[in-house]
Amino acid sequence: MQEDFHYYATYCAAFLAGFVHEECLDICFSAQFVDLCSRTLLLKIGATQDAATTQLQLEMMDAGTDILGIQDITRIWASFHFLPKDLYAEKAKRTKRYMDRYRLICGPNGELLKKTVELAKGHGLQHVGIAMHVLADTWAHRYFAGTPSLVINNTDEHFYEFREAAGRVENDSSEAEGKWMKVKFRHNPSAPDDVEKGLYSNSLFQSRETSIMNLGHGRAGHFPDYSFAKYKYLPAWGEYHELIKDNPEDYRKAFSQMVYALKYLKGDSEGFEKNRYDESVLEMYGGRIDKILRKRQINACSDWKEFGEELSGREIPDFDVEKYQDEYSKAGKDEKEKTFIGKFIKGALAQKGMVTSEIFKSGNMLAGFSKMA
Repeated sequence: MQEDFHYYATYCAAFLAGFVHEECLDICFSAQFVDLCSRTLLLKIGATQDAATTQLQLEMMDAGTDILGIQDITRIWASFHFLPKDLYAEKAKRTKRYMDRYRLICGPNGELLKKTVELAKGHGLQHVGIAMHVLADTWAHRYFAGTPSLVINNTDEHFYEFREAAGRVENDSSEAEGKWMKVKFRHNPSAPDDVEKGLYSNSLFQSRETSIMNLGHGRAGHFPDYSFAKYKYLPAWGEYHELIKDNPEDYRKAFSQMVYALKYLKGDSEGFEKNRYDESVLEMYGGRIDKILRKRQINACSDWKEFGEELSGREIPDFDVEKYQDEYSKAGKDEKEKTFIGKFIKGALAQKGMVTSEIFKSGNMLAGFSKMA
């Protein structure tokens, strides 16, 4: 997912869950900050680099793909962007090396998602925002894994997107209302995606299993992050059977699950259960949400922002990555933990430690060891 969902849609979900405007801003800032909190940024403000929740492209270029490098990459991407659904998944006649990667495939409603939400309970709005980022990404990034792997993450020429026909009837996703069109990928990071021509940038094909180009959904570029995308392809891990990914439907569930989770984190319910959603939100606002999600556009920030401001009657400021950096940099050593970023760092370390620990306990060494293990 992108800023439009992690920042503006998360604000909407938080407000609908009962948080006040200022709390919503803290939650959605933290959710979006997960995509920006790199080692480069942490070094700039004098913070521990262990709290990195993402890696910049320049950092990735220098990343090693030996065992220690793979473990470092996996700790970040599996913890915050590609949360594994089932660390104990079974598949017949596969080697442990294969299964270690297979078990890191991301998906919603796994045990780690439950642990992620519960871990944030009572630990501040920054940690709540981190949990909402992770939750949302389990829907957007399902079927890909947060570790470099050609066999898990590769795509091939058989990659099609479903184009809805003009004048589509709301809530009717039948194939009679559109057609499948071939997606054209290119390796040109400087060129913007062209949604009308179906032309998208992706990572360069590398036959080496652990090439950094084979991390997450890099082989499909940003396309899986777009809420309008409904696509099908032939993943190797799925025995090359055609798999259909329906983002508009998945993002609807992500939004309603965020509202449900946020109500739990606010204290309105005693427990968080998997496969539970706030259906009342979709009953009231489903048409508006569906319209935003299905609109063919690279960036839906303005539409989600408009919706959020209508809900709260307050202005939602644009995301500013530098907003809290001076506060942290200028704080004394004993005061840093009390700053906004200090609280975010605490939540990030807890989330990374929990996920790494669970991967390690499952007998999988791809994320290395954890201090919590």
